[in-house]
Amino acid sequence: MDHQKTGKESPWEWSESTWRGLVGQVRAGRPLRPDKWPGDAPCAIALSFDSDHESNELRDGGHSIGRLSWGQYGNRVGIPRIERLLNQYGVRSSFYVPAVVALLYPEEQRRLSGAGHEIGLHGWIHEINTALPGDVERELMFRAAETIESVTGVRPTGMRTPSWDFSPRTLKIAVELGLAYDSSLMADEDCYELLLNGAPSGVIELPVEWIRDDAVYFMMNRFQSLRPYTPPKDVFDIFLKELDYAISDGGIFQLTMHPHIISARSRIWILEEIIKHGKIRNAWFATHAEIVAYVKDQCPGAEGSG
Repeated sequence: MDHQKTGKESPWEWSESTWRGLVGQVRAGRPLRPDKWPGDAPCAIALSFDSDHESNELRDGGHSIGRLSWGQYGNRVGIPRIERLLNQYGVRSSFYVPAVVALLYPEEQRRLSGAGHEIGLHGWIHEINTALPGDVERELMFRAAETIESVTGVRPTGMRTPSWDFSPRTLKIAVELGLAYDSSLMADEDCYELLLNGAPSGVIELPVEWIRDDAVYFMMNRFQSLRPYTPPKDVFDIFLKELDYAISDGGIFQLTMHPHIISARSRIWILEEIIKHGKIRNAWFATHAEIVAYVKDQCPGAEGSG
């Protein structure tokens, strides 16, 4: 398309101030890495589950009964199977829940929260933030926070944006909400402060990575020709190498899973083996909120965040 006809410049024609401005909207600031972890653990392990359930289909305005049933599997089979495993090993983790899912399954959220797990923000209906007008994104984030609090009785302190989609407005809204942390971005492997237009925002990032996400290897949508498949043993090998490096490096091993994906009979063993491996090596298992709180306490200058 001819940019002269549309009035839009091509990226290679942008001025330096334009591309610097785009890059500088949300930026990684100081790294926040404690000198040691609780109990002299070799690393911190942050297990997380994005409880999308039916919201994946609802978000797209879809009407597929089959895909909605796959989402319901997450509640009927996935969450109970994961709960049993976490309880067996005494591990707390973080569950990121769209508000619509919390309203569909309030008892699930109350049960998890009551067991010491974290319920974090994950949008209203798993919406794509960059596709929303600014006022709509803000309204949905605030409404989602109020919904999670009304369901669980606990105000969420952290968020994970749906599909890790982060608009130029998202961080500003998180600051307005008073959130302590986000877990949607990928500028590091350890926690870091988030800069908003070059200034510290007071929000800490606990970063994610597609490599450490089960959906990358197993997600399936026959209507969109999305059919990746990696054998579970290969996925386990990838996760295990990530964990072993985090142990040797003294950092954070953060893992993102989905109840309707990881809980399948042929895959749930991956989670159990990761837990057993971390336990044998005396790693510190904690929720994302607990890790961020510890980092803020241990890293000079971070205590004013949140």
